[in-house]
Amino acid sequence: MHNFRAAARVMEKKRRGAAGAPPDRGPQGFQTTPEDPRNPDPDRFYGFVFQDTDFSKWIEAAAYSLAQHPDPDLERTVDEAIDLVCAAQDDSGYLDTYYIINGMDRAFTNLRDHHELYCLGHLAEAAAAYYQATGKDRLLRAACRFADCVEERFGPSPEQRKGYPGHEIAEMALVRLYEVTGEDRYLALSKFFLDQRGTRPHYFDEEARKRAEVEGRPGRPDADPRRYVYHQAHLPVREQEEAVGHAVRAVYLYSGMADVARLTGDRELRAACERLWNSITREKLYITGGIGGTRHGEAFSYPFDLPNDTAYSETCAAIGLAFFARRMLELSPKAEYADVMEQALYNTVLAGMALDGKSFFYVNPLEVHPAACRADARLEHVDPVRQKWFGCACCPPNIARMVGSVAAYAYTENEDTLWTHLYMGSELTKKAGDTLLRLTMESAFPWEGRAKLTVRAETPAVCTLAFRIPGWSTASTITAPDGVRREDRDGYCYLTGTWHDGDAVSLEFPMTARVRTANRKVRENVGKAALTRGPITYCLEQADNGADLHLCRLDPVRISEAESVPAEIGGRPLVMLEVPGLREEAGDDSLYRDYAPAKRKAVTLRFIPYYAWANRGEGEMRVWVRI
Repeated sequence: MHNFRAAARVMEKKRRGAAGAPPDRGPQGFQTTPEDPRNPDPDRFYGFVFQDTDFSKWIEAAAYSLAQHPDPDLERTVDEAIDLVCAAQDDSGYLDTYYIINGMDRAFTNLRDHHELYCLGHLAEAAAAYYQATGKDRLLRAACRFADCVEERFGPSPEQRKGYPGHEIAEMALVRLYEVTGEDRYLALSKFFLDQRGTRPHYFDEEARKRAEVEGRPGRPDADPRRYVYHQAHLPVREQEEAVGHAVRAVYLYSGMADVARLTGDRELRAACERLWNSITREKLYITGGIGGTRHGEAFSYPFDLPNDTAYSETCAAIGLAFFARRMLELSPKAEYADVMEQALYNTVLAGMALDGKSFFYVNPLEVHPAACRADARLEHVDPVRQKWFGCACCPPNIARMVGSVAAYAYTENEDTLWTHLYMGSELTKKAGDTLLRLTMESAFPWEGRAKLTVRAETPAVCTLAFRIPGWSTASTITAPDGVRREDRDGYCYLTGTWHDGDAVSLEFPMTARVRTANRKVRENVGKAALTRGPITYCLEQADNGADLHLCRLDPVRISEAESVPAEIGGRPLVMLEVPGLREEAGDDSLYRDYAPAKRKAVTLRFIPYYAWANRGEGEMRVWVRI
């Protein structure tokens, strides 16, 4: 809020014609937390250049909450915040506090690094969500004015600039703005950004050269061509085949590509989305649904490089993968997309927040040894415990907006079909002809694979209800009313017919513990296995199994003896798996010795859901266990 207050004061002075225009403080400005946050300089910009987006994500999360749980006090707080945001907007429509405070002479001169279009994207997402939740359009009008300001400056006309976002999200946010307002030019602007990305000469080089001219220094192209890969600007988007670069930026880009492909019928763009999806899910996806194998650039690594202890697997990246999956479902409802969406949501996204909702993970490794985290520079990005907040706090509000909007990921629809992708307790309506079907989903997920959908309707109606058959289910039983026709395709059970009041569909997807192994190209996991049950990936934690988890071994032959045990962590009920296993004896204190088979003893290994680790103090954890 500080930056919006400072920007609003700048705009008030400007509108009054008062002296004291903001000085030009250089291309970097102020990007540090104030030394004394209790008494900050009221006219100074604080935080990262993209600081506005955390505020926008909070508004978006609040909007989803208000849509489900009306709260006059919360709504009043949001309205007051929106008033402040609108007061900070320049008369041109421009709305980025970094430049409004520091001097707008440098606006739109560093798209690669300074996130103005990223700020636009999150503002548009928040504005659309708040309008849909409350019907209030003040923030929506502000977002449209900012989008209009951008659309005036960037586009195909000779006098317009040919840039595109350094940090993607505007592509899919502009599509959302188009769908809410019906303004075709927002969809066109999104498509323009996609069409420009990766073309030569590189726009980022052009803007760097122009900045150098203004500053009176030599202009040189980026010496490291990997920077283009980092920004997914190494190739035009329709030619890209491998998921590369900063993982969050990548899946935000791919989400926008899928949106535009759906709305424009662009087959080349759709084919690129399919290739990039396959690159992620067949070569670069953690079993927890996380993505981003390296801390260098918070990025995708090369195919099958999925280290466990040094994994980055940013919370925001898993959220972005869910964005991408949902949009692929809208392009083509195939269960593989929903399977990955479920995998990301139930594991890495949930792991990003403590069970009490008060602390967070930015990074989500699959193996942790606290002493190593403190001693090894390679692990300096890994926290063995969740943090209350971060200087770069992108993940906590991202989790909030994802959790608040999860209903949009559970279902999608077209005119005659409703698809159920995620099984969770819910109530919804589906228009079928002139009839409104009221549907109630009762679910025992994620601990038991039972769900039931009940139909309420004043008059019978014809439509199709489609239910995902989870990829983790080895057997399924779906019971539908008499007279309803069933067809299975692409991992969905389609039930078509006339639905009457009181009709119900019962679904049974038995959940059993499964021993999973990785492709042998994943070097870190050769000779190891992981346990899953239903949508949940499990892990060993020191609190249940003692230290030195690397000495534990799983016996895959005895997995049928695994017991699902009700348990509780942090006051939250869950299912623990108790599995027969072995523990090697550490031996004497000799550093080296002549080879002899390790002595082992039979033990019961206790596995907890991955998302629940690090809620009982600091300790070791690992997903992949020796076999």
